[in-house]
Amino acid sequence: MRFQFFIVLMLGWCFVSWGEVRAAKPEQILRDTLQLKDAENPHVSEAYRYYTEDFNVPPDPEQAEAQFRAGKFQAGPWHKPLNLGTLHQRVWMRLPVRNTELQRLRFLWSIFNFTDSASLYCRRQGETMFTRLGTTSSWTPASERLFPARSLSFPFTLEADEAAVLYLRVDVHTGGVYLPTYIETTEHFLAWEMGFPFERHWVWLLGFYLSSALFNLVLFAFLRDRIHLWYVAYVVGVTLFLMMEDGLDALLLPAGLYRAIWTVGQYNFIVLAGAAGIRIMQLFLRLRSGWRGLHRAGNWVKGVAAGFVVVYSATFPWAVRHSLGLVEALNGARELLMLLVFGYGAITLVALLLSKRRRRLAAYYALTYWFFFIGFAIFWLNHLGLTSFNPVYPNALAWGLFLELLVLSALLTGRFRHTLRQNARLRIRELQQRNQVGQRLIAAQDAEREQLARELHDAMGPNLAALHMAWQSMAVRDALAAAPAAASIGQLTEEILGQLYAQVRQLSHALLPSEQLTNSLTTSMAVLCRTLNMQGTLRVHTHFDDGLDHLPSPVQSAAYRIVAELVNNAMRHAQAQQVHVHLRRRPPLLELCVEDDGRGFGQGEDTPMTGIGLRGVRTRVAYLNGSLNIETPGVGTRVVVRLPC
Repeated sequence: MRFQFFIVLMLGWCFVSWGEVRAAKPEQILRDTLQLKDAENPHVSEAYRYYTEDFNVPPDPEQAEAQFRAGKFQAGPWHKPLNLGTLHQRVWMRLPVRNTELQRLRFLWSIFNFTDSASLYCRRQGETMFTRLGTTSSWTPASERLFPARSLSFPFTLEADEAAVLYLRVDVHTGGVYLPTYIETTEHFLAWEMGFPFERHWVWLLGFYLSSALFNLVLFAFLRDRIHLWYVAYVVGVTLFLMMEDGLDALLLPAGLYRAIWTVGQYNFIVLAGAAGIRIMQLFLRLRSGWRGLHRAGNWVKGVAAGFVVVYSATFPWAVRHSLGLVEALNGARELLMLLVFGYGAITLVALLLSKRRRRLAAYYALTYWFFFIGFAIFWLNHLGLTSFNPVYPNALAWGLFLELLVLSALLTGRFRHTLRQNARLRIRELQQRNQVGQRLIAAQDAEREQLARELHDAMGPNLAALHMAWQSMAVRDALAAAPAAASIGQLTEEILGQLYAQVRQLSHALLPSEQLTNSLTTSMAVLCRTLNMQGTLRVHTHFDDGLDHLPSPVQSAAYRIVAELVNNAMRHAQAQQVHVHLRRRPPLLELCVEDDGRGFGQGEDTPMTGIGLRGVRTRVAYLNGSLNIETPGVGTRVVVRLPC
């Protein structure tokens, strides 16, 4: 309800403003001659007349004067730009002037809009023919013009109390004859130009546009979300259009870039910006997932807009010289395309607002669209010649863009925060899944170890023991005694069987902790070390801190597996005689230190990078977010493992 109330309120405001503009028609008092002076001059609309002719007619001020005498000229709007809308004809402006000062003054007649070509002609008192004072074009940058300024300015000089008749000829092929024009002294013009960026708010408006674009580039660097790149393209397109409207591009841009953007065309930047805006809308409202028809229609509109701009830029310069009918067709198609672009946005928002899906997102985005749409509507109506309403400086479109970007930046910032939260939840979910996979993997490994240990202990162990006992039986001994040559082999076989039995028991205890750590870590470690010490070839020394038995069960199990693997490596590969095992509580860590006097790494098959046992140790340590440090001094190896407990 609040959103509908806001829409009704804004529509009412526009209707009231429109009524006030239409009602505000001050009485027009035309003068025969414009009185110029060394101060702010009266507006040219108080005295000028205008006439239009076909572009195919050769420009001639004498012929224009003949049309004036024939009564073909008419008065222009009162204190407003000469706005003839989408007229494709040459414009002549006739203005009688007089210098009312008692000194010689230099004046400038300026056009504050893009024109393909313009010339100023003058006929002074006592002259019968018009003299051309200068010709220039907006295609040239400001530094190369007749008078270096953002506007097309024509200098002329009048002596004290001198009168003259001026003709200003203007050729505009862009499809809209909108000519803000003014006459003032050179000093006043330069003073106005110096303060123009500040008085018309361009300094901080351009600063806001630039900072908004840079802010979205930063967001893109964090998120890699392409909506922010489309936002930058949208801001660049509309900003260039606004700069071209007020001539700031002629002052700020290099000559090559200036000519390049005018080759594209001022109004085509609005078309391109509208296409970028459609893409922003598609991404923000997520049309692809729920509104495939609208999404495909938007893609078609974007494609047609981009293709038209390419065709227009390539065709327009040729058409101006050879086919004025094609120029009119291109400009007419451009106007229809602008309606199509903005109409698609309006239809999409209305469709989503009337549905139950994404209504809230559509309401948020509609606010941004509304601000720009109002500004563009006022600007476009002025461009068509239907109105000459400009409620704010520099224009309504610039302020509409400001408000739109302000709201859209807030929405994209909210989208940024939402994306961060989604990414955080996704990372947490991935970590949880990884932990679950790791837990299942370690549980499977433990189950496999337990199964292998039981097979060794319950099956292979008894069989080896039975074989050992059978080999020690009286029958075997008598048989060996009867064959003296086999006695030594029998003795060796008996020793091998004993060693195999002891190794199987040792391996089964290493694989399977005593009673699966149901008693304590220290008890299981003590049983393992006593078993290893019984072999007589290795001596294991242990030191356990207090409190180890109160650690979490996963930590105790991992500590046992790691120590068993490291001690087994020291015995089998390092050929160590002495092994020292230290388990220390250093909150919040459990430190495992296994140090031996063996031959160290680099001389055997297992290395820190390739050993199967050490790879298993690394896997367990990484799963518990611990650390592993291996030191190989001159003699022996020292392995330190730290596990969070």
